[in-house]
Amino acid sequence: MPHEADHEDPNWPSGLASSLGWTGVAEGVVFDCQSCGACCSYSAEWPRFSTEDDAQLDRIPQKFVSADLSGMRCDGVRCSALSGEIGKHTACGIYELRPDVCRACMPGGDDCLMARAAHGLPLVGLPLEGGDCSPTPLAPPQAARYLPRRAGAAEDL
Repeated sequence: MPHEADHEDPNWPSGLASSLGWTGVAEGVVFDCQSCGACCSYSAEWPRFSTEDDAQLDRIPQKFVSADLSGMRCDGVRCSALSGEIGKHTACGIYELRPDVCRACMPGGDDCLMARAAHGLPLVGLPLEGGDCSPTPLAPPQAARYLPRRAGAAEDL
């Protein structure tokens, strides 16, 4: 389902986007999560259970839960509940039951943009040197200089 990024939304992550002075990126930019899936295959450490109660966790099919019960089971860095091809068409097999960390990932937010860059997916509206915003997608090698490095990340996105 497409989502329109909205800086006025109180749930919008304020880190990277705000620090870069993004004002135009939210206006009319649509992030279609079902044609992306990058956030669901970005880090095996990310889909962790934290605020869910036992009743919530009991509804998640066991085949998707990690052996130590700390989060979603991942195949490499990809959540086992994700089907489809990253950047083409994806779907969450437990969308209605997904953990809170997945619900908190906002389309167009910091986590979304870092995951897209890590997967080589285009980023729209990134500020360019000189203060202008790109009206067209930037290739991740160009865009990577705008993204903070996460601990343990490869030096070359």
